[in-house]
Amino acid sequence: MAITPQPTDLPPAEPLTPKDPESLFAMAVDAVNRACDVLNAPDYVRAILGQPKNEFIFNFPVQLDDGHYKIFKGYRIQHNNILGPYKGGMRYHPEMSLDDGKALALWMTMKCALMRLPYGGAKGGVKVNPRELSVNELMRLTRRFTAALGETIGPDHDIPAPDVGTNSQIMDWMMDTYLNTHEGSERQALKHVVTGKSLPCGGSEGRDKATGQGIVYVLQELLPEFLINFEGMRFSLLGFGNVGAHTATVLESLGAKLVAVMDHTGGIRSQHADGFIRAKELADHVAKTGSIKGYDQSGLESIDSETFFRTPVDVFIPAAMERMITKQIAEWLDCKVLAEGGNGPCTPEADAIIAYRNIGHLPAILCNSGGVTVSYFEWVQNKAGVRWELDRVDAELKKVIVNAARRVRLAAQQFSIDMSTAAYVTAIDHINKAYIQRGIFP
Repeated sequence: MAITPQPTDLPPAEPLTPKDPESLFAMAVDAVNRACDVLNAPDYVRAILGQPKNEFIFNFPVQLDDGHYKIFKGYRIQHNNILGPYKGGMRYHPEMSLDDGKALALWMTMKCALMRLPYGGAKGGVKVNPRELSVNELMRLTRRFTAALGETIGPDHDIPAPDVGTNSQIMDWMMDTYLNTHEGSERQALKHVVTGKSLPCGGSEGRDKATGQGIVYVLQELLPEFLINFEGMRFSLLGFGNVGAHTATVLESLGAKLVAVMDHTGGIRSQHADGFIRAKELADHVAKTGSIKGYDQSGLESIDSETFFRTPVDVFIPAAMERMITKQIAEWLDCKVLAEGGNGPCTPEADAIIAYRNIGHLPAILCNSGGVTVSYFEWVQNKAGVRWELDRVDAELKKVIVNAARRVRLAAQQFSIDMSTAAYVTAIDHINKAYIQRGIFP
């Protein structure tokens, strides 16, 4: 990878780096700055990537089923669009905040650059617990939020997708609201304003399992670097939602063994050293009940948090919320590789311990980019008015993910750095080259 020089006609700029140790965005910016140090990237690139381009906050009323109105707070953060339209999920969560949205938008910029997708990063959502709303209340909230977003989003400007607390139904409502608030005979051609839709509404085959499938492709490509045989590989999962369940079932179908799982209701693992959890059956149970609690399989035992993290595995996959792997947990881990299924699962202190213990660290901007990649495929299909079969979606996804993993491996070897830093180096080098070619207007 050639280091792109700084152009002489662009003045340097001071990076705007937040210092709050509790800030998820500060954590994300620190990762970018470390990669910029490796690349000796221009100061102006650090400064631009150190802040989102646009930040929007919306306060909007929604009528509840009892007739009362409640004010909800929504966000849309557009981080960077040097490579193309903004792209990123919509999160419905009671702890959704501006700071978290900024971090997630920055990571989306990194993912799209690493995957070489023609997108920039964005993120947004509403501060709400969707489980506390009825279906009709959730629909009214989604439609009102979409109306509030107005021209902030658009099929060739900013394209939302599902995230934590949202799904294809939410995306269908967003699309329908957008279409019904835009006049003209061409409005039905605007279905690509969102991705992650249901199949009848223009969604893509393979979108539900895309993130989990992408993790599997990364592991298949990179585990030999850590002297781990993929078939028979033993793994554990923190979180068993969409990402965790699909990751586990695909890995199981390829011969890997799930030995421990923990979610918000507790943990389970095999009682025997050579035993395993039947991932497909567990996924079916979670789809019906909402958690791993109550799953009945002989040879399993309930375990506490410490026991879960101390369970020996080849690969540990955190596939839950941000900052769940703390300093203490990093000291407990008994794994050869940590593959991030969720965004930003490790605190900076945990990252340092993981590096010190020489645990292989595959970052989220590589591992969980399958979702945005298949969202891109959906966008392309909608624009062209075509539909791809699942085999084609999987083949195209594998090509994109494997090529990205190979770029990361090459950067790690070239700069003698860990895989996590190498992923950011690869992404930022691509962005930097775009700024070199385009310059900064005016």
